[in-house]
This record gives sequence, C-alpha cells and structure tokens, in this order.
Amino acid sequence: MSKRDYYEILGVEKTADEKALKSAFRKAAMQWHPDRNPGNAEAELKFKELNEAYQVLSDPQKRAAYDRFGHGAFQGGGGPGAGPGFGPDFSDFMSDIFENFFGETGPRRGGRGGGTPGRERGADLRYNLEITLEDAFEGKTEELKIPTALACEACGGSGAKPGSKPKTCGTCNGYGRVRATQGFFTIERTCPTCLGRGEVIDDPCEICQGAGRVTRERTLSVNIPKGVEDGTRIRLAGEGEAGLRGGPAGDLYIFLSISPHSFFQRDGADLFARVPIPMVKAALGGEVTVPTIDGSDARVSIPAGTQTGKQFRMRSKGMPVLRSRDVGDLYIQVVIETPQNLTKRQKELLQEFEAECSRDTHPESHGFLNRVRDFFGGTGRA
Repeated sequence: MSKRDYYEILGVEKTADEKALKSAFRKAAMQWHPDRNPGNAEAELKFKELNEAYQVLSDPQKRAAYDRFGHGAFQGGGGPGAGPGFGPDFSDFMSDIFENFFGETGPRRGGRGGGTPGRERGADLRYNLEITLEDAFEGKTEELKIPTALACEACGGSGAKPGSKPKTCGTCNGYGRVRATQGFFTIERTCPTCLGRGEVIDDPCEICQGAGRVTRERTLSVNIPKGVEDGTRIRLAGEGEAGLRGGPAGDLYIFLSISPHSFFQRDGADLFARVPIPMVKAALGGEVTVPTIDGSDARVSIPAGTQTGKQFRMRSKGMPVLRSRDVGDLYIQVVIETPQNLTKRQKELLQEFEAECSRDTHPESHGFLNRVRDFFGGTGRA
C-alpha cells in the first residue's frame, strides 16, 4: 500500500509556508488526537500520519529532500518518525555532492576509493645531496646512508606476534570506516576502533610494537646521470618509508644541489670563465692556455689589440645536456692585467712607450676625452 502525500495529509499546498503548516497541523491534530478518540484505530493511524508529515515538512532540509525524492528519501531508516534515515540512493547522491566540493572522503560501497584497509602506504622521503660541477659533467654513482622505516622481519610487516595474525575489526567489519546519520545526511568517518585499518591486533609483535616496521639505516646506490642541474630531482620508487603493517613503501626523492666552482660559472649547458692575460700579450697577440671541465687544457688564440671583456667561444667544451647527446659551449672572457711591482728599468721602458703613443695607439681613450670636452662645451672642466 503506497503512502499518502504529506501535503495532502496536512491539507496544504506545496507552496505553504511554515505558519500555514503549523496551523494546519494543530487543527488536524486536535481532531484526530487519540485522547479525543479513545479506541478509534483509524484516528490513531491518522494522527501518526499527521505527526510524520509535519515532522518532515516543518524541517527545511527534510522538506527539500521530500520535494525532490518523495517518500523514497526516507527508505531504509524506518521513516522520519523512527529517525532521519534515508534510502541508499539518496545517501549516495548526497555523498556525491560532498565529493564534488571536498573530494573523495574515503572508500565507499563496492570498493570505490581504492586502497586496502590496514595497509597504509609509507611516507615519501627527501634526501638533499650536494655534488660538484665535475660530478654533474661526468655523472657518478653515489652511495647514500639513509635512516628509514623498514618492514619488521620478525612479523613480516603484519604487526602481529609471530604465530598470530591480525583480526578483522568488529566495529567496521574490516571496512575501515563507519557510517552515522545526522539530520538527513549519512556521514562516513574513520573507524574509531581500528583507526581506518580494518584490522586489530590482539597480540602485537614485541619487536615493532604492532607497527609492522622498524627504523634502520640502509645503504642505497644512486646513479647520477650526466648533465644534471642544480635542483634536479631523482625519484626512487618504493625506496621510501615502509608501509604500515605490510602496506606499500613510499618513494625516495633525492634533490641535487651543485656546489660553486672556483673557475667556471654555469648557465644551462654553457660554461663561462674569466681569464687574466698580460697587457703585452693583449697588445701584441698570442696564445693562452685555459683549463676545461673535462680536465684537459685548451689553447685560445688572442688577436693583437684585445681589450678587457672580449669573449671567445669554444664549441662543445661546456656541459652535456641531460638525456641528450648535445653539449654546451665554453665562453672565455679575457681580463687585461695591469703590470705591478715594476722595476726601475720596466718603468723607464713604459715611459718611453708612453712618449711614443698617439691617438692611433689609444683610440678609445682619446675619443672618450673628446666626447667629454664636447659635452661640457669645451670648457676643459673634465
């Protein structure tokens, strides 16, 4: 037998406000109250219907649910008079709404949400490693000693004393989460007994105290490829902290930093270096020997009249490009060194040289002085 419409029971329109609902309920309740109709089964039934209808329609949230789902909104909970339970379809509908706003809140019926109760994934670990520029050029294998949580060998990671096993949690039946109804919402939360693991341990392992893992220092061999840059991250899957009670291990992330070099500066795959050269060699020209990142020496031809700041490019003498066959370049910037600690004879030679100088010998300095004089109107204030 289908249930009557709540609005029809109270004798009001669907647009009725709170005041109209209350007035209609009082009027009908006085008519069908059991005290006024002793022994009248029909009056008792109608009074129950009135209470049920008013309890729903006087609550804005329940009324909204009823307007959308009808009586189906209260299936499975014994009706509004027996508590605000809702049918499974409505519960899933409200859960979907919450997930759209707040994301997946946990495993649901049918295994949605994934994950095995009790098998918590271990935490990811971070390790900061500093290497030299030469290491980044050549690549290397580094041995790391990392303190981390490993699966307990005594219990095999289960957390239970050898010879025993974890038991299914009686509160959530291994689900890891329990449901409770509040208002017309069905709320799912972590099981307070097993803390979401789905299992409980009556007799924990004495070595790991039921955690299924112990802290140990282990040695890992890490391959650092050629061409890595400052800030490069290397991920080692499954080398992080062991999972709780046999759960999967997390990952290990190695963050690389490259220590400053005494001679080279790096920009991507290119290297830069400043090389001082004697004043005479800059004036007359010649060759200078410069080191390269691979440990060999290279010779750079310096043309006569080279000035400070002049840059020379040496192709394919830079850094390798990560996961590529390309190689950067080396840029040499010369700095003209002014002679120091001159002997008397050296000073005399320089003075003789200066006496022989002309505008052609120092075109830039003469040109600069002329521009300064022109700027100040030939006053000579420069």
